Order: sequence, then structure tokens, then C-alpha cells
Amino acid sequence: MFEKIRSLFSSSDKPRFTTTPSDDAAQSPLIRMEGVTRTFVVDKVETHALRGVDLEVERGEFVAVNGPSGSGKSTLLSIAGLMDRPTEGRYLLNGTDVSTLDARTLAATRNREVGFIFQSFNLIGDLTVAENVELPLTYQGLPTAERRQRVAAALERFELTDRADRMPSQLSGGHQQRVAVARAVVGHPSVLMADEPTGNLSSKQAEAVIEMLQELHRGGSTILLVTHDPRWASVVQRSVELFDGEVAS
Repeated sequence: MFEKIRSLFSSSDKPRFTTTPSDDAAQSPLIRMEGVTRTFVVDKVETHALRGVDLEVERGEFVAVNGPSGSGKSTLLSIAGLMDRPTEGRYLLNGTDVSTLDARTLAATRNREVGFIFQSFNLIGDLTVAENVELPLTYQGLPTAERRQRVAAALERFELTDRADRMPSQLSGGHQQRVAVARAVVGHPSVLMADEPTGNLSSKQAEAVIEMLQELHRGGSTILLVTHDPRWASVVQRSVELFDGEVAS
């Protein structure tokens, strides 16, 4: 599991391009999916997780993707977060068709452009809080002084400074999710992807995480939130309903 988490941030090659938008791309949606289909085949049995999804997310939007279990929410987020590729259709990030990228460039782009927040926190157990937050910056190859400065600022922002040297196992669920949010934003990504970020938290802890996301949105962050919890529909700008892999509304 820890190696899988590290792989979200690592890449052995420098990217061939950056997704800093051109003037034309800056006028287009940050995220654009056109007819995205994702089919999984296990033992010759096909499962259609997504069926021709069209989706646009503008820069600075806070969008929730809702739907019952098995509707394709997490698959959609995996494709949007560059962890998976469509079987058919196109996905454009900052105006660039990411299907044209090789695996190493895709990994580098994912590390630089996308911040992830997961339901299960996905912190690395043998790293301290500060080291977990620093991880994406390390793989970006930033100088040590800049990494430490950014980490210190992120820990202060999310009230984690006094826990910088603790291990994840020494934290409550709410504080582990704070660490995950700090790690997601420390690299100044173009978009935050939150996959059921309140699913393992108490009601009070969940409200605190949603308040953090709202604060980040007010600061200009683009956020794509996957959730099945109807309580959060009122905190986002727009909701997209998925049902059986299709956009229902």
C-alpha cells in the first residue's frame, strides 16, 4: 500500500510539458471529459464502470460527484486524477489531451497538477507528519529549503505544527485527515480531488474537513469532491449525479 501511495507522487523523468495553460486554454474548462468510457474485463466478463461521461469543471469551481455505491464515482475521480485512463473518449486537463502522455510524464503531471485527499487518509506509516506532507515536494525535486518552508506553512495553516514529529498512528482520524489535506495542497496543485474524505470520520470531524475544503475553495482552489453524503450538497457550487456509470443530472 505504501509503495502505491508513493507512486502517486514519484516519477523518474521530468515532464515533457507543463500544464500551465496557454491564453486559449485558460479560457477553457480546467477539466473536460468527452464521451469517457471505462470498461474493466475480469475473467472475460466486462464491467462498464463509466458509459460515455461528459463533464466540465471550470477553474475555481467546487463540484460534487454524487451517486450510489457502484455508480462509477471513484472510477471517474481516478481518471480525472490521472491514476487511470479511459477505455474510450478524451480527457483534457488545462486544454491538454492527457492520453498523449507516456506513463512517466503522466506521473510527473499528476504529482504537480493534482492534490489527492482519500477516505482512508493514505498516510505513510513510517514517515512523520512533516515527512508525509513533504513527500510530493520531494518528488518534484524542490530544494530542501523551499520544501521545509512550504511544509512549515502548511502545518501552521492546518494547525499541525505541534504534531510535526508524530507518526500517523499517534493521531486521531480527524488529525490524520488534516495531514492528508496539508499534503494535498502543499504543492500548489491546479485541482484537489477528494474521494469520500469524510467517510471514516465522526460527524464533528467530517464537518471540520468540509470547512477546510470550503476555505480552500474561497482561496481559489478548484475542488472535485466524490461523496455519497447528501449533507454536503449545500456546500458546493454544483452537483453531478452518476447512476450506473452515466451522468443522470
